[in-house]
Amino acid sequence: MGIILDSRIDPMLERDYQRGLISRIEERLPGCLILKNDPNYNQGIPDLIIIFGSKWAALEVKRSADAAHRPNQDHFIDKLGEWSFASFIY
Repeated sequence: MGIILDSRIDPMLERDYQRGLISRIEERLPGCLILKNDPNYNQGIPDLIIIFGSKWAALEVKRSADAAHRPNQDHFIDKLGEWSFASFIY
């Protein structure tokens, strides 16, 4: 299950959605640190790590709810979700 921040149907590209998402997270969590992970370094690691004080979360950005999951993405979302919070977001 993923998180929906905006339910409007929009032909936006994933990278454009991610850029806007980062801005919205920074507005909601002033002073947070957002790290963008390199998808070529470790396949399946979520796109974003958000650190806010002693809390952190991992988010895998998808264009839509039915977008394909790449190898290992479900594994890392489950594993990181056990340690803190992790989710697909679209």
